[in-house]
Amino acid sequence: MTDQYAVFGNPVSHSLSPWIHARFAEQTGQALHYGKQEVPLEGFAQAVRQFFADGGLGLNVTVPFKQQAWALCASRSRRAESAGAVNTLLMRDNGLFGDNTDGAGLVRDLQQNLGLELAGRRLLMLGAGGAARGVLLPLLDASPADLTIANRTPDKAVALAREASSSGPATACTFAGLAGRRFDLVINATSAGLSGGMPTLPDGLFTAEGAAYDMVYGPRPTRFMEWARKQGVTRVHDGLGMLVEQAAESFLLWRGVRPDTGCLLDELREHLGQ
Repeated sequence: MTDQYAVFGNPVSHSLSPWIHARFAEQTGQALHYGKQEVPLEGFAQAVRQFFADGGLGLNVTVPFKQQAWALCASRSRRAESAGAVNTLLMRDNGLFGDNTDGAGLVRDLQQNLGLELAGRRLLMLGAGGAARGVLLPLLDASPADLTIANRTPDKAVALAREASSSGPATACTFAGLAGRRFDLVINATSAGLSGGMPTLPDGLFTAEGAAYDMVYGPRPTRFMEWARKQGVTRVHDGLGMLVEQAAESFLLWRGVRPDTGCLLDELREHLGQ
């Protein structure tokens, strides 16, 4: 029987994960099938148990189930503990193991694919929700000079920075409080891009060689990306590479081999454009 993997979410019909993992399997010579399942909002835990009882080996988890996946785990990685959410499940002898590969995928895309240096740089994270929390620890592990978390209202940003401060130099402020400051990399982790919006930001946030990164992706640039270009930023990127790299991190956890993502990214970009 072919090894079974899948992504669970609601909705999940738009997911590119089956396409990505099919390419990974072909490239690495792995015999597996990766499907997708839209799980009822009240039926996630039951669906997970049934999947593994039927012989499934690993799951990816997307919205809105990442916190529920975290709660189901008998053990978790350090980055999953920090994120408070799990996007990758693996059955081990002692029960479900949970990981969060989002931050590792982001850092790998920034450093390996885009050639952006993080060590010693000043980073700005826009937003203090689940997306920001999920990538915070890997970003701090990359040894930036400092990482500022900015949010429309300060409470969540302050709390998140306080939690992260034991792992690195994290501070918090409001969007308005960014005025007059400069950053080497600005990462948009707000949900505004999904609805075609963006935070209200002061001008002049970027250093001369600064870069902008939006964690969402699509066939066209987001409003944040367009704004960054109007600010004179030449290195402006979306989150498609993060999607592929977090998938590769899951594949490595499940199969013990890391696929080559370079050619796949080009193919996926063309696929999205169509």
